[in-house]
Amino acid sequence: MGVANDITQSLPLMEAFYTLQGEGAHQGRAAYFIRLGGCDVGCVWCDVKDSWDMAKHPRVQIDAIITEAVKYPGRLAVITGGEPLMHQLDALTTALRVAGFETNIETSGSSPLSGHWDWICLSPKKFKAPLQEVIVKANELKVVVFNKHDFEWAEKYAAQVPPDCQLFLQPEWEKAAEMTPLILAYIQANPQWRLSLQVHKYLNIP
Repeated sequence: MGVANDITQSLPLMEAFYTLQGEGAHQGRAAYFIRLGGCDVGCVWCDVKDSWDMAKHPRVQIDAIITEAVKYPGRLAVITGGEPLMHQLDALTTALRVAGFETNIETSGSSPLSGHWDWICLSPKKFKAPLQEVIVKANELKVVVFNKHDFEWAEKYAAQVPPDCQLFLQPEWEKAAEMTPLILAYIQANPQWRLSLQVHKYLNIP
């Protein structure tokens, strides 16, 4: 059986939960999040550092992941991490699509692209740059703004993504009070960009 349809394949699952997508282009939609363990990017401001060590998280078979996902009425699946592209995701995304899910990924783009995606959210990080093969497939560019130099970083990748890629600037949560006013002014001057806020944190939901 090939990797694309091997539902017995297992992946290190940190957590899976049903909530609303809190940020980016699909903000406000009911979504089933599948957070995979393992990350080699190491953002200093990461809010899920527990995801970094792949070995800390139990390996769960894909069929078991799907069994849990279909218990909820929403059919948007968001694969995140950690860095989900550290894993081969063809089998997981194939199984999700067979179960009727729309497949979204949130990735730094720093590992080779795998999986079958309806939406690729690229969030490039300075700690480990994205690969060109992910940049050219991005549907959404979401740049986390930690300091004022990140605007230049954002424009670097906005020039490389496809013309129809949606562009978002998102304040880093701990720096939001300082960075949000700068982002608002930047978007007013550069209206090709849109604001992304981590609404789930304001609402205190997963």
